[in-house]
Amino acid sequence: MAISIASKEVIGSISNRSNFGKDSRAERTNMPPLFESKTMSNAPLIIRGGNPVSGILPVNPSKNAALPIIAASLLIGEPIVLNGVPRLSDMECILEIVKSLGANFEWISQHSLRIHTPEITSIEAPYSLVSKMRASFNVLGPLLARAGEARISMPGGCSFGVRPVDQHVKALRAMGATVVENNGDFIAVRDRPLTGRFVFDLLTVGGTQNAISAATLGTGIVRLENASIDPDVIDLCNFLNTMGAKIHGIGTHTLEIEGVEKLHGGEYNIIPDRLEAATFMLVAAASRGILTLTNANLAHLRSVSAKLIEAGVGILEMDNTTVRIDASSNKFNPLHLSVAEFPGFPTDVQPMMSAFLATVPGTSRITDRIYPTRFGYSAELNRLGAKTEVLDSSILIEGTRLHGAPVKAADIRAGAALVVAAAAIEGETRIQGVEFLNRGYENLEQRLMSIGVDTTRDGLRLANAS
Repeated sequence: MAISIASKEVIGSISNRSNFGKDSRAERTNMPPLFESKTMSNAPLIIRGGNPVSGILPVNPSKNAALPIIAASLLIGEPIVLNGVPRLSDMECILEIVKSLGANFEWISQHSLRIHTPEITSIEAPYSLVSKMRASFNVLGPLLARAGEARISMPGGCSFGVRPVDQHVKALRAMGATVVENNGDFIAVRDRPLTGRFVFDLLTVGGTQNAISAATLGTGIVRLENASIDPDVIDLCNFLNTMGAKIHGIGTHTLEIEGVEKLHGGEYNIIPDRLEAATFMLVAAASRGILTLTNANLAHLRSVSAKLIEAGVGILEMDNTTVRIDASSNKFNPLHLSVAEFPGFPTDVQPMMSAFLATVPGTSRITDRIYPTRFGYSAELNRLGAKTEVLDSSILIEGTRLHGAPVKAADIRAGAALVVAAAAIEGETRIQGVEFLNRGYENLEQRLMSIGVDTTRDGLRLANAS
């Protein structure tokens, strides 16, 4: 978009201060290796499926909840401890971003992280990191709140459709910030505490999160309407309130944020990963197995559970955190479903659901109007013998018997869909594009092995995970 003379003055002001605080930058903790080399390997994943899975599997911590919470840690000048941080390449990326902005961090146990940002030492997130992951845009709000200005490039990440940031920008402008775009960089400045009211044009998780973080510090009051009620938004609000924020209306579509002078340190437990849980539910269904998941938040999984029950899969909620999936009957029904914002069926689960339905006799249909072009994985499923056809914002799936073949993941959940399909196939499936799976699934091959899925990398059989 065109930049006004006033906007150019803003850009010049920020450019002159892009290295502010550099000389006083606190010594940072070097990050230990997050993974053993075998786990981090991008070598193809080889799955020999066809056997029903079985066993008990704890659900890992939520990646999509942890990422914005780590970004929001920039708001806090005292040390915090986060429990439930998954060891993923996306975590490595967001930690390197906050480190470049002034954070110190150290792993204190397998999934617990200590972060301390005594001061913001840069207002510009490195493009080399931002370009890797869309969630990196979540540092915009925290930087604007604490430093008064921020500069960040258009984010990267998985390529499955247009995901604009216009709602982020509109919200910040409505709250009193000046936001301009210059050659792909978004530059935001505030010269007073943010205040005001904004109604989102649509439900947006990231836009809601950025607006919340931006409004947390200061003396103003911000009211957000048509805000997302996604579990990752709720978890961010609960984290910030634990550290002293004043956010009201959590879990509703209307949020009121009273700015506070500062946040304090503390400890917080991040929610379990509903998308990982849903993936393994569908692995169990596709393989006609019986699997028990523990450490799950079942309220976050109700839409997935409901559709699996409709398809004929047995779902037993044993308590608030434990669910048993029984697909041993092998008598299933095709489904017609549409994805929707939470509490509806998640767009992030539709690729895996398609893979399961590819094994179910009859014609199924999934419609995704959130990301209507998110069906690129269909060509790879078809390489495995699936019969799918993409029509506008829907995919038609004719259930059939699948067979092994070399395939390639194009994004995180497309890769997960191939894993679900491979679990159902008696032959060998060779999955490339494992770097995407490394972004979203911790120790995936060991966890598949632990429930009976024959999994190897580089021709070497992995030991069963305990």
